[in-house]
Amino acid sequence: MINKTLILIAKKNNVWIEIVQTFGLSKEEAEDAVQDMYIKIKAKLENGTGIMYGDEINYYYIYKTLKSIAYDFNKKNIKMPMVSIDDDLQNVKYKFKELFTAEKPVKYDESYNKILDKLDKMYWYDQKVFDIINQGIKIAQLSRESNITYASLVRTYNRVKKTLKKQI
Repeated sequence: MINKTLILIAKKNNVWIEIVQTFGLSKEEAEDAVQDMYIKIKAKLENGTGIMYGDEINYYYIYKTLKSIAYDFNKKNIKMPMVSIDDDLQNVKYKFKELFTAEKPVKYDESYNKILDKLDKMYWYDQKVFDIINQGIKIAQLSRESNITYASLVRTYNRVKKTLKKQI
């Protein structure tokens, strides 16, 4: 059963590589990530965990495995500055400051005013849902009290949040 499952998964090798490339990895890194996925799946199969739905591959499991591996690859590629033992403290602070500081400072008052302006221009329903949820009311509680579906409230809140984040 292990071999049949791996053979079915391996038939879509090029698809897996393309998926991993959409996560920001180069072709060579994507090929390595797919090989890591085969190793993880083989270990799962040996432990008795099935990753098939009848005769079909569990694509969601493979996607999440590939996403996790790609995240690990991207995390490894972050370059940290080399610091010598002989470097003085000021030099070390300077090297790390360049790595972790934003290129331009954030003007909080200006950003906050842009957010408020954008919120004022939104449809009244979107404003009200956003304000109520931001005040600390749980979405489930708001849904019960207003008879508005939970999914609708979540979509509205997330849409408003996404729009406001663009203003920052």
